[in-house]
Amino acid sequence: MEKFVRVISMAPLLLLLCLPFALAGHDYGQALSKSILFFEAQRSGFLPRNQRVTWRSNSGLYDGKANGVDLVGGYYDAGDNVKFGLPMAFTVTMMSWSIIEYGKQMAASGELGHAMEAVKWGTDYFIKAHPEPNVLYGEVGDGNTDHYCWQRPEDMTTNRRAYKISPSNPGSDLAGETAAAMAAASIVFRRSNPAYSRELLRHAYQLFDFADKYRGKYDSSITVAQKYYRSISGYNDELLWAAAWLFQASNNQYYLDYLGKNGDSLGGTGWGMTEFSWDVKYSGVQTLVAKFLMQGKAGRHTAVFEKYQQKAEYFMCSCVGKGSRNARKTPGGLIYRQRWNNMQFVTSSSFLITVYSDYLTTSRRTLKCASGNVAPNELLSFAKSQVDYILGDNPRATSYMVGYGNNYPQQVHHRASSIVSYKKDSSFVTCRGGYATWFSRKASDPNLLTGAIVGGPDAYDNFADQRDNYEQTEPATYNNAPLLGILARLHAGHGGYNQLLPVVPTQPKSAALPKPKAAPVPKVTPATPAPSSSPIAISQRKTTSWISKGVTYYRYSAIVTNKSAKTLTNLKLSVSKLYGPIWGLTKAGNSYVFPSWINSLPAGKSMEFVYIHSASPANVLVSSYSLA
Repeated sequence: MEKFVRVISMAPLLLLLCLPFALAGHDYGQALSKSILFFEAQRSGFLPRNQRVTWRSNSGLYDGKANGVDLVGGYYDAGDNVKFGLPMAFTVTMMSWSIIEYGKQMAASGELGHAMEAVKWGTDYFIKAHPEPNVLYGEVGDGNTDHYCWQRPEDMTTNRRAYKISPSNPGSDLAGETAAAMAAASIVFRRSNPAYSRELLRHAYQLFDFADKYRGKYDSSITVAQKYYRSISGYNDELLWAAAWLFQASNNQYYLDYLGKNGDSLGGTGWGMTEFSWDVKYSGVQTLVAKFLMQGKAGRHTAVFEKYQQKAEYFMCSCVGKGSRNARKTPGGLIYRQRWNNMQFVTSSSFLITVYSDYLTTSRRTLKCASGNVAPNELLSFAKSQVDYILGDNPRATSYMVGYGNNYPQQVHHRASSIVSYKKDSSFVTCRGGYATWFSRKASDPNLLTGAIVGGPDAYDNFADQRDNYEQTEPATYNNAPLLGILARLHAGHGGYNQLLPVVPTQPKSAALPKPKAAPVPKVTPATPAPSSSPIAISQRKTTSWISKGVTYYRYSAIVTNKSAKTLTNLKLSVSKLYGPIWGLTKAGNSYVFPSWINSLPAGKSMEFVYIHSASPANVLVSSYSLA
């Protein structure tokens, strides 16, 4: 869990010289597998049958119940049991970006399916957390009460109150980052699960509108987050970040225009940063906009986008030590920003450097810095040096990825890994008893937190492997997320990259996620989830309502119309946010199909199905179909 200990600064930073290390090469494929596995240890909710981290069990099964909403699922952010929305959304955005850029490389190493499952675990939760267009739940649990206890997630007795943002209590940074996560993830699932992809994009549209229309910092509304994830940078960067991802996901000109018209006023063209993190997104925005520029998509915004690119390259130059103001480094060559969980900045910065090196290679450009030009392969080499440091090429010869190498942290600041598994000993661990029995132990953790990237060394490469040294030994999901893409890139080698071409990962046949038949992916606009050009129209209306035991129930009628000149067959519908019985459709796996008395729908004809629940209309989307 991160406490706010930073301020944004553009002051000159001291550059220290790197020490050369001539150590053996690393198994980036193994490191990739382990880094994805870490997310399974962070899962909250009902764990699936294919759960690979077997020492974890179900937890947080009543999250949201007191608030009348289902908030079961999602991720614990670090070594605690709180679900913080802002860093969780950034984690999902960066996992998705990793897949978008290097999904083919992940597939080649057999890890794409696991990576996509990790993304979906987060987006499934975000769908629940966004029950209305202008409502988003941004935290479950309270850091203050949580930190008073040292308990497994399976045992936690701490307050599980849920906190939300709304028009009267806005949070543009939280809503904007969640919109970015949903938009980026919609690209990830575009081919393997088109209905789900469209659902994510619809949420992203709504969340962006919410963030932009009702502006405010989320920690002014969810004040319990201030001590742990205060939004120091404000929300301007998240508005631009969300717009950039929505443009990449939808190709909708509105979002490109938003970036062009608001680049100056929201700081995208003005802030030259040496940091990229869950809080400060400017460098990420600038990198994405530079990509659009190099793809030839800027149009009339070319001049503005060039200013974004200048700031992106300011960031790259500062990281490699050839800028006018350079990022600080440890004597061993590691990017150093702060003492508390410094590794988050190392992995996120290294990811931007990695993708930008490939953008430059594709466009046959060289990075021009204040202290000289930098070739794309030099950028990639620098990113590799940061990853190699994490994996053990450092003055202490310590791997900061748990379970990788021979010398890695044994006393991780993590409640679940430091207490005996619930499956091995289900005896209840009390709030304070956990501190006395488990936190204070000097022995290694009973459960191996495989793949976790801990906070890392101090400014002089020193590190103390002690459980109470939370600044250095606590891991976090947002440490790992950017690393997925870099490891996939390094594992795959140097051939065949063209990162300026649109890349959508394709689910491998061996992956665990289901792959429905591909359906045409229509262009979606914020106002119209399904375009009028679609051969299938779906309309819904409320036909009646009644009150039973103080609860209002609604009967909804849904009409499916075949607008084409051909006969509609093999129709599959995705129905989500359905909380009651449904009639007139047949359940088939995760989809709904024609009822038993219908096997096709002639041209121009309609069919009806109905359902009842005590909520707003369910989401009904077409997954796949055939026209004969």
